[in-house]
Amino acid sequence: MKLSDFDFDLPEDLIATRPVRPRPAARMLLAEGDRFSDRHVQDLPAILRAGDLLVINTTRVIPARLTGQRPRNSAQGPVSAKVEVTLTEPHPDGSWRALAKPLRKLAPGDAIVFTDTLNAHVVAKTAEDVVLRFNLEGDDFDLALDVAGQMPLPPYIAGRRAADAQDRDDYQTVFARDKGAVAAPTASLHFDVGLMDALRAHGVQFAEVTLHVGAGTFLPVKADDIRDHKMHAEWGRITAPAVKAIMDTKAAGGRVIPVGTTALRLLETAATAPGRIAPWSGKTDIFITPGFHFRIADGLMTNFHLPKSTLMMLVSALMGQARIRAIYAHAIAARYRFFSYGDSSLLLPD
Repeated sequence: MKLSDFDFDLPEDLIATRPVRPRPAARMLLAEGDRFSDRHVQDLPAILRAGDLLVINTTRVIPARLTGQRPRNSAQGPVSAKVEVTLTEPHPDGSWRALAKPLRKLAPGDAIVFTDTLNAHVVAKTAEDVVLRFNLEGDDFDLALDVAGQMPLPPYIAGRRAADAQDRDDYQTVFARDKGAVAAPTASLHFDVGLMDALRAHGVQFAEVTLHVGAGTFLPVKADDIRDHKMHAEWGRITAPAVKAIMDTKAAGGRVIPVGTTALRLLETAATAPGRIAPWSGKTDIFITPGFHFRIADGLMTNFHLPKSTLMMLVSALMGQARIRAIYAHAIAARYRFFSYGDSSLLLPD
């Protein structure tokens, strides 16, 4: 399959830069096989069945984007240069991988000062990123990062406006708990406590998993033959209670519906056989493309994705390429809002 098979034309004014309020007021395209209907997220209690299970991702986005100064000497004396950093992955020794601009100006040994209390040194550099060691660790680091950092909005939003205080709330799910993501599981941004209570009252249950979404989710696919694309690995965990909830749902004839592609990728990574799953922890680089055989997920709640992205390939695998093309054509014609702060879809294959 070619990358061009997953391309489509999207009017720029359909790219959402702010979410709707309240969260469940977002529109939702319900696709049941070949049947489409225009709904809202708040309609979920009337759409889902008692006994269905929604699988949610409890990862918490950290304010991973930092702006600092690199002190240096010149013929005129000490000066400093601006450096922009986005943390991407923690290492066991406490250092961090990070994207940096301008990368070419940085070298191992360079210092970067972010605030009076937070600074870092470059300990390694590759062609793509750097490894930073900060002066603080543990809770002290978390507190300093919370003061100095900004939410790492996706490029298609950050290119249109800067992150602000409102994004601290908007770009975090209501059930975010486990720190470590540098991007939000955006399908979950449509939930609030009231909607979750209404779903439980209807007999819909929730299972919690964790997958820390990495910066690789924003990287473009460059290989023309998609088989040549390599996914970035992300850390995830499925606990025994989550596995029990999934297996009990399957046994009772309910549907297991992940909320977001992150939860779906984790479920399919941990699957041991059709309809079977086991507790799991580690890094996953699963790449789901058309022809993939889903073993756990019976559907998917997800936002509308970028052209030529791995997520377009995933939803095409779930629903079929022709059907996804029709779904996206309908969404564009009906002026659904796209990407992280955009509207939702509920995809239920035959």
